[in-house]
Amino acid sequence: MNDFTWEFMKDRVRKLAFKGLRIDRRGPLDYRPIRIETNIYHHADGSAFVDLGGTKVAAGVKMEIGSPFPDTPNQGAIMTDAELLPIANPTFEPGPPDENAIELARVVDRGIRESNAIDLESLVIEEGKYVWLVFTDLRVLDDNGNLFDAASLAAITALATARIPKVEYEGEEPKIVRGEYEGRLQLSEIPLLTTFVKIGTAIFSDPSMPEMKAADARISVATVDDGSITAVQKGAEGSFTKQELSLVFERAIDRGRYLRDIVKKVI
Repeated sequence: MNDFTWEFMKDRVRKLAFKGLRIDRRGPLDYRPIRIETNIYHHADGSAFVDLGGTKVAAGVKMEIGSPFPDTPNQGAIMTDAELLPIANPTFEPGPPDENAIELARVVDRGIRESNAIDLESLVIEEGKYVWLVFTDLRVLDDNGNLFDAASLAAITALATARIPKVEYEGEEPKIVRGEYEGRLQLSEIPLLTTFVKIGTAIFSDPSMPEMKAADARISVATVDDGSITAVQKGAEGSFTKQELSLVFERAIDRGRYLRDIVKKVI
């Protein structure tokens, strides 16, 4: 869409939001259709594809043997990166990750890391010498709004289906036997992001692209099964009142359970 069309759409979204309505006729908490596929990459240790209302994200997990960080010799590590492909949105440009890609990767990573979903000590091969490094690569293929939730769904599904490669020793050094596995990567939680936008006084979950453009404020909340909140990321220039934040957190717990039920059926 050109700038004039976006301005028209934003104005329409805001006028509807003033009445508590959405441009696609969803309820305030309704998610768009969600489709999840697993094992989309043949050579990845775990992978998933998510289509959330036209927002499409692929995730691949690769496990490598590395050295532990000096301050945590008894722990492996998890790392997440994201790439916003130019085909996904006219505003995405080729080249090194920009601030939007970095934010997306960090927010998804923080939701997983702070939940302690992966026991980092279980990733140790030889304490102080060799550990598993778990890399999650996110690729945004199409952006129709709410990248955070789509990327979160893709990342956690890929991790939940990931397998730990078989290791053999060549002398004293462990080597990965590609194509052979020793078990599944164990997750104790399924942390997921739920994103909300504030448009005027209305608050909607799973914002579409027009709603993202019209938003005064945005917030993403990561939750786990017991209703705990593990991470929060605020976006856009507007603000939320304390009362609005309380409402958002309550709704995030409910929407997190809804998304987890979908993931559990897939994994």
